[in-house]
Amino acid sequence: MSDMKRWVLKRRPQGEIQHGDLELIDEPIRDLDDGEVLIRTVYLSLDPTNRIWMSDQDQYLPPVQIGETMRGGGIGVVERSRSDKFKQGDVVNPGLSGWATHTIAHEGMVSPVPVIPGVPLTAYMSVLGGTGLTAWFGMLDIGQPKAGETVVVSAAAGAVGSIAGQLAKLRGARVIGIAGGQAKCDWLVNDCGFDGAIDYKNEDVGAALDRLCPNGIDVNFENVGGEIMDQVFSRMNNFGRMTLCGMISTYNLEGPIKGPSDFGRILMHRLMIKGFIIIDYLHRAPEAFAELGPLVASGQLKWKAHVEDGLENAVDAVGRLFTGDHDGKLLIRVSQEP
Repeated sequence: MSDMKRWVLKRRPQGEIQHGDLELIDEPIRDLDDGEVLIRTVYLSLDPTNRIWMSDQDQYLPPVQIGETMRGGGIGVVERSRSDKFKQGDVVNPGLSGWATHTIAHEGMVSPVPVIPGVPLTAYMSVLGGTGLTAWFGMLDIGQPKAGETVVVSAAAGAVGSIAGQLAKLRGARVIGIAGGQAKCDWLVNDCGFDGAIDYKNEDVGAALDRLCPNGIDVNFENVGGEIMDQVFSRMNNFGRMTLCGMISTYNLEGPIKGPSDFGRILMHRLMIKGFIIIDYLHRAPEAFAELGPLVASGQLKWKAHVEDGLENAVDAVGRLFTGDHDGKLLIRVSQEP
């Protein structure tokens, strides 16, 4: 039997993730039981929620326990099988597995990855995976943008935000993105078709919103939280909708997270703010993929994947999520594609 590597949580991070919070260990791969498959990880997804799972704060899934494998999503190739459903060489998604070179999973937790000619495998980790589902349900089910409305997306050049904004454009909305750096803002406007973009690192977000959204804001797809969220919230129109998808600016802070400063605005302007976790919508995934699949296959939807090599680099790479030092969906290539 060969060996596998996996990252285990050694201690809960205080602030930013540090070396020593996790440990990379080697161990032999055990024999399979009936109904199990051994999956070699090809791509591992790095997401802001990884930082939440490392903490013991109140959250939507149980925290990763000290000594457990760090939780994460990925896709891989079946290397050995004692399942009638999967054979060696199948490309599969083991659901929420871990930061590891290999996963042993029961066939009931594993789903095949559909391979569309001309669509790279990285798409199934982003626009045709959980990222695309998050953008589709968060924007269309909760935000419900209508033609002529103004939509603001924060972390707009990120994997989810860029797709969410394009979906709103397809519904006829005016879309303004907030992103960090001129290059990201240019990509949003020139490639993704956004109507405007705000570089939060180099301009006053409030003044830019006043300039680009003179009639207020109808939909806010919120990924950042904190001061940027407050600036958008304070300009929302009557019956405005906020999809609260993430608050990455707060994940390294201890204690309760502050909300919008003017709580009364929710009442006076009849705002709808809905917290949103994609696992609540997975049973409806076919609805989203029915639209996303053709858009991706035709090249109509623009998306990016930022791939770093080597499982050993996962801890360093996850820090890029908090500095913005990546383009689109952040992935670790753990092994070569089949």
